[in-house]
Amino acid sequence: MLLRIFAIVFPIFAIIAVGWLYARYRQSRGGLDMTFANQLNMDVFVPALVFAALATKSFDLAAYDRLALGALGVMFGSGLIAWGLARVLGEQPKTLVPPMMFVNAGNMGLPLMVLAFGPDALPAAVVLFFAENTLHYVLGTWMLDHRARVWNLWRVPVIFAALAALALGWLNIEVWPPLYMAIKLLGEVAIPLLLFALGVRMAVSRFSDLRVGLIGAIACPLMGMALAWGLAHALDLDAHTAAMLLVFGALPPAVLNYVFAERYQQEPAKVASIVMLGNLGALLFVPLALALALD
Repeated sequence: MLLRIFAIVFPIFAIIAVGWLYARYRQSRGGLDMTFANQLNMDVFVPALVFAALATKSFDLAAYDRLALGALGVMFGSGLIAWGLARVLGEQPKTLVPPMMFVNAGNMGLPLMVLAFGPDALPAAVVLFFAENTLHYVLGTWMLDHRARVWNLWRVPVIFAALAALALGWLNIEVWPPLYMAIKLLGEVAIPLLLFALGVRMAVSRFSDLRVGLIGAIACPLMGMALAWGLAHALDLDAHTAAMLLVFGALPPAVLNYVFAERYQQEPAKVASIVMLGNLGALLFVPLALALALD
């Protein structure tokens, strides 16, 4: 079991480590700007990955409705607990709640699910990512700024790609196979680039508030796994789906939390500490979740 878990997590953390090492190397030679690469990934490669996963003939959205409901339950439950935790710690809820709710379902979640549960798990992993990403853009931005214009959500490339794929499936329209293969090949760039970019981000981030960062790094996966376990039983999920939800619950805070905190000036230094320490904590909590899920 330990060897199996090591084989699953090693490629993920190895690519993250390559990104971290390369960023550290480039820092001594003028720095590394990943802005264009990250923009390209979120505008082209990740939408292509999402579209290819959801536009297949075998994809049935109804088959994943309880998984999506479980993911929403994990996020909302984590948010409620984090709100109470913020009050106890004397922290601003706007600082602590979003990183506890919105996890790294893209950078880490997509490759982790595929490596742990096989290529056939990609559609379910995309459903989890889509649920998390959509809620993050809708509720996450509103939490930080009640004046944020969330009705333009369809303009986000990842959301547009998912809606387009679901619309084609609902209309029973098959994508021309050569075009589908081209989109699929573009999507295969996304996962390694997401992991590499995460390593770069961790290399340039700085610890600013260890107290709240450590608390967040421990609380996020523990809350997520406990809620996932309870919701899996409440929703009567099968063993495979319950295992995926448990791994989803163990994921660390999403890097996008820091991007939003910086944009809306919501204590970005503290959020960066939560995100960075949370992703380092994934070295412990992700293997723990896999041990429980694969038992």
